[in-house]
Amino acid sequence: MDVNELKKLKNEIGVDGEEDKNSEIELIQLVSFRLDDVEYGINIMAVHEILRYPQITRVPNTPDFIKGVINLRGNVIPVVDVRRRFGLGKIKISDLTRIIVVEMEEKFIGLLVENVHQVVRLSPSNIDPPSSLLEGVSEDFIAGIGRLRDRLIISIKIGPILLEDIEDIDDVVAS
Repeated sequence: MDVNELKKLKNEIGVDGEEDKNSEIELIQLVSFRLDDVEYGINIMAVHEILRYPQITRVPNTPDFIKGVINLRGNVIPVVDVRRRFGLGKIKISDLTRIIVVEMEEKFIGLLVENVHQVVRLSPSNIDPPSSLLEGVSEDFIAGIGRLRDRLIISIKIGPILLEDIEDIDDVVAS
C-alpha cells in the first residue's frame, strides 16, 4: 500500500476523529490497531504502507519479538511482533493480520499487528502524557494517551519498540 492507497484506507476502514472546520488546529492522525481490547495508534506520518500478512522468513539468533524478515520490492525488512514486544504473548494469525511498515532513521521496519482498526484524528489538546500508573506496556513505549469520545487510544513511540535491545536494526537483516 503506497501513500495514495494509505489515504484511501481512511475511506475503507473509516476515519474517526474531531472535525472542526473553523479551527486552524493541526490534528494528529494515528493509524490505530487493537491488542487484547486495547487500542493503540502510530502517527500516520511514520507509516509507509500497510501489508496483508506475507510469508515471513525466520532469522536465527534474533530476539523472540523479531518475527523474521520479508522481501518488499527487493528490500529486506525486519518484522517486529508487537504483541511479543509488549510482553502479551504470541500473535494469532488471521485474515485481518497486517504488517504496518514504518520508516525510522531512513530504514523500513514492519510491525506485525492483529489488525488495523482505523485512522483517527485527534487534537493535541486531547492527548495526555503517559501516566505513571500505567500497567502492562512499558511507559517507555508510550507517547501519550488520546481521548476520543468514550475511547482511549495509546499513542506509541516507534523508536523504543524497534531499537531497545537491538544495537543496530541492520544486524537483524545481516544475520
